[in-house]
Amino acid sequence: MAMSKPMLLEEFTRLPPALTIDCVDGLAGAIDAVAARARPSHRFLRYGWFAAALRTYGGHARTLTVAREGEPVAALPIVAAGPAWAKLAAIPGCYWPFRSFPVREDAGVEAIEALLPRLARAARALRVGPVYDGDPGLELLKEAARNRGWAVLDRFVADSFLLDIAAERAEGTWPRNSTLKKNRFHEKHLGGHGELDWSFVHGAGWDEAAFEALAGIEEKSWIAARTDGSDAKFTARGHGGFWRAAAEDPVIARMLWTALLRVDGAPAAFSFDLNAGPLKYAIANSYDPRFAKHSPGKLLYYRNLVRAIEDGIAAVDWGAGDSGYKQVIGAAKGPAIRDWLFVRPGIDALAGKLLRGAWKRTGRAETGSAPAEANRVLDAEEGDRGDEERKGSGNQTEIHGALPGS
Repeated sequence: MAMSKPMLLEEFTRLPPALTIDCVDGLAGAIDAVAARARPSHRFLRYGWFAAALRTYGGHARTLTVAREGEPVAALPIVAAGPAWAKLAAIPGCYWPFRSFPVREDAGVEAIEALLPRLARAARALRVGPVYDGDPGLELLKEAARNRGWAVLDRFVADSFLLDIAAERAEGTWPRNSTLKKNRFHEKHLGGHGELDWSFVHGAGWDEAAFEALAGIEEKSWIAARTDGSDAKFTARGHGGFWRAAAEDPVIARMLWTALLRVDGAPAAFSFDLNAGPLKYAIANSYDPRFAKHSPGKLLYYRNLVRAIEDGIAAVDWGAGDSGYKQVIGAAKGPAIRDWLFVRPGIDALAGKLLRGAWKRTGRAETGSAPAEANRVLDAEEGDRGDEERKGSGNQTEIHGALPGS
């Protein structure tokens, strides 16, 4: 009697993992599961982040999710954008630090390719950004879209600036002792205005009093004096509602971080960041112009950086905006920030390709400027003071500034 020969494991046909696509009305609970296994720099892209945006800026969301063998690997929240007849969609969120969507670190392009047919039924085109070159969700979406015949359009927004703390420290003591000595000299003179109190706010410390302290500083700064105040991060007229709502998620609240200086008990300067693993996103900083001559912004941020090193932060992303004080501290040019349009296949993609030049012209011209020479200005005080004095009444970081054409 003939006996069948057992097959070796490698002889079996290996089937690709099963991918399932879902589209739900509202925000999907799967967003948090994906964000928890995303790149550490993107784990703030949680349900609470998108919910805060919807509550503050409006819009009705739908969420497209991709599951691999039953586990979610990508979540794409979308809201309607522009006139209803245009059938355009955008990712909700906040400009700071960027607008994107969560994907698991082990997600492949096949997951996004599987999602695109459902996206094409929901929207004629999807706007993504402003977002950094190299963003994991963006890169997968670009590759998948090109593979499936979508038109992919981009426009340049700005260069970002990145401080590589780990590299600076590998070259020697950083911050330099001479810098810290100069800072102590200025702190002594700043103390002539009253008792100085340096503190940090994060996690459970985010209450209404904490946000009001930051808003009070902004209301005295150049952003209130020289603009309509709509770009302020913490006031009612600005984006205060978003950050208060985002902090209701305890995971996000632990990432939100502020260094705060009080003079005689009154809030005088702040530096507001989002800590995502070993990366710190610098969102905004501001100060009371009464203390401008003593460079309170620089003094506070160096204290913030020293604490960041203690907490394991390896790099600071300063986003876009005035590079003067960023170069003083040591930042160099980082990835470009762009705004993207993904247009579904067929006649829409053809139209999109024809309009590529027009879309690009609504952005800014790419400068191609050389990276900042960090070592040249690390110990210069004039750069920071000069930046503050040029603004006239306080220094607010122009991180990921207003999007052209918005």
